[in-house]
Amino acid sequence: MAKQLLLFSFLVLAISLLRATTFAQPAAAPLPPALPATAPSPPVVPAAAPSPPATPTVGVTPSGPDNIVKILEKARQFTVLVKLLRTTSVGDQITSQLKKSHSGLTIFAPADDAFASLKAGTLNSMSPEQQIELLQFHVVPTFLSMSQFQTVSNPLRTQAGGSGKFEFPMNLATFGNSVNISTGLTNATVSNTIYSDNQLAVYQVDKVLLPMKIFGPQPPAPAPSPVKKPKKKPAAALSPSAESVPASTSNPADAAADAADTTSSSGAGRFGIRGVVAVGAAFMGTLSLL
Repeated sequence: MAKQLLLFSFLVLAISLLRATTFAQPAAAPLPPALPATAPSPPVVPAAAPSPPATPTVGVTPSGPDNIVKILEKARQFTVLVKLLRTTSVGDQITSQLKKSHSGLTIFAPADDAFASLKAGTLNSMSPEQQIELLQFHVVPTFLSMSQFQTVSNPLRTQAGGSGKFEFPMNLATFGNSVNISTGLTNATVSNTIYSDNQLAVYQVDKVLLPMKIFGPQPPAPAPSPVKKPKKKPAAALSPSAESVPASTSNPADAAADAADTTSSSGAGRFGIRGVVAVGAAFMGTLSLL
């Protein structure tokens, strides 16, 4: 019984101490008022990238529309044509012309297999001037789309020069979607569009276009003008001389008469002089007999 009282006293004492400790602590500071929620800032919208320029319709996308050499290099299979354009400087001329021209250009480009079909040594036998003319014959100084081939006027003039029969004639004909080119020596076909925009059109052809002026027969030489013969002057009248008298005469009287006859034919009194001479000659003959 004593133990239970002692335990109960101990519990009461512990509870009293615990309460005294809790009440002795200061009251906690009140919490600050809650701030209103801040509206979230709108997300930063990145600036729209500028739209790329319209891409021209091409078989191969070149690095620049004004450089024919780069266009053909991108397309490949045009190594012979690229070499000619560089060695003759025609490629630079085309690039320069594109920057200044308002009508554009159309180029017919033979591939390597088209050059391989030429007779061996054809290019090497040509002079530098002829090689330039050959390349210029493949360039039309106007932009032509595929649809414009149907309305083009023949003969088509190229940068090589005149389109006469013995110069650089080129004629185009369309059959549906097919375009044929005739030079008088070559019949070629447009087989592919390599590049096309509103300034430059490059079409692949299956043959090298050979112009008449370089590879064709030359026009006949003009006939020489007739030589005018000089007019003959009338022969001058011969004056009577001693040469008209015979060298030998058997009769002095006859010789004198002949000489007198010759002399009298050109002067006045021709009918009386002969008789006088004849009498004189007879008289001289009589004296010689005495």
